[in-house]
Amino acid sequence: METQHPTRMGDGALTRMTRSELRADLEEGTLAGAKRAKVPPLTAAELDHLLDIWASPARFSAVDIGDEVVLTYDGSGSKTVGTRTQDLQIYEQMFGADSVELAHVDYSFKAVKTILPHEAQNMKDAQLVLTVPVMYGAMPNLGLYSRPDGPAPNWSELLPLARIDEARAAQEEAIEHAVKDMVNVADAMWEAGADGIDFDTAGAAGDGDLLATLLAVERIRAAHPDMGIEVGMAGEFVLGVHGRLEYQGVRLAGLWPRQQMELVRRAGATVFGPAVNVNTRKSGAWNIARALTLVKPCMEVAEIPVHMNVGMGVGAVPMSSYLPLDAVSRASRACVDILRLDGL
Repeated sequence: METQHPTRMGDGALTRMTRSELRADLEEGTLAGAKRAKVPPLTAAELDHLLDIWASPARFSAVDIGDEVVLTYDGSGSKTVGTRTQDLQIYEQMFGADSVELAHVDYSFKAVKTILPHEAQNMKDAQLVLTVPVMYGAMPNLGLYSRPDGPAPNWSELLPLARIDEARAAQEEAIEHAVKDMVNVADAMWEAGADGIDFDTAGAAGDGDLLATLLAVERIRAAHPDMGIEVGMAGEFVLGVHGRLEYQGVRLAGLWPRQQMELVRRAGATVFGPAVNVNTRKSGAWNIARALTLVKPCMEVAEIPVHMNVGMGVGAVPMSSYLPLDAVSRASRACVDILRLDGL
């Protein structure tokens, strides 16, 4: 009888699977990703390596010495302990973070613009006590620019009524407001000493959300040639909420990580963060095989550093409030070993 190995489901639940079952899930996961994105599946050797990682009885899994990568963090200054600056110091001095991110609890550029002088002062204070690069981060969050919270008509209300043209016009109006806010925040943070800006969860509201991000990156790069700009995606696939939006002649709806990375690079970003959402009903082995399959083509053509998102609910890390270390470490190691990422 085959040994039952402890492993995790996509929601973090502990389960047990045999080596044969783990292998079957790995194969199913890579084929699922390959079919959806029309990319090659992982090789047999890569699946063998993943199987060794997931079938290991070790509590914690790690890369080999010399294969370590840069660790970046979003939302690392959210006043978990003491002040936000003290949070950043904890990440730097206790967690070994290679970069940290100052952020406000209302993690959106639209909200940040109303308290910009306060946030700029916090950035200046943080720069005085930290050695690692300090970025400022927030979400483009295009939905906040629709009524009742924003100036544009609400496309989520217009679309069910089949008022398609009005819904598209509303998104285009919102994009203009969002770009202006993101550029203004980046300008202020650069003046306050920030090492960079992080556009977190880009594309969360669909292709309009991503277009606003790309346009903002383009303008920020032109104004600040030395500024670090990171774009982290909301998911593996860009939803076509508008459907017709393009950036530099490329339609945004339907893009997968490779195409996302190419446009992010063209816009002027210095770091790209692909994200692959977790299926909570599938095993960690299934999820990691699918995630790596979707991101591998991105690594084959990357000309800027790629820091894959491996957090709650993305990158094969379980969708759970308290993340199991065994699952996080295995997912992180697999990303580095197979994809040869620049960071996590």
